[in-house]
Amino acid sequence: MHYLHDFLNIIVDGSILLFEFAGVLIIVWTGIKGIIQYIKKDPQTGLNLAKGMAMGLEFKLGSEILRTVIVREISEIVLVAGIIVLRAALTFLIHWEISREEKHNNTEK
Repeated sequence: MHYLHDFLNIIVDGSILLFEFAGVLIIVWTGIKGIIQYIKKDPQTGLNLAKGMAMGLEFKLGSEILRTVIVREISEIVLVAGIIVLRAALTFLIHWEISREEKHNNTEK
């Protein structure tokens, strides 16, 4: 049983790293594309940035949810829960901004 627990910890740790890495890559890539679009004065820049940040935050939120599998103490649970709430709130705000921007773009057409 001890080996199974160690194996689960290895898989969870690897998955957390993978999700964190994917989230960071998506946010960095979106930022670079956003700078290029801003220079080109693309009107979709804000919307594309918001969508990319939302996607990156989704991966990072997934890593935090996985992190709850390996926490041992109540203080760790409170910390992870706080991080999850903050990231979920950010994701909600970004999705709200995306829907608002898409409605604005649709009314202009």
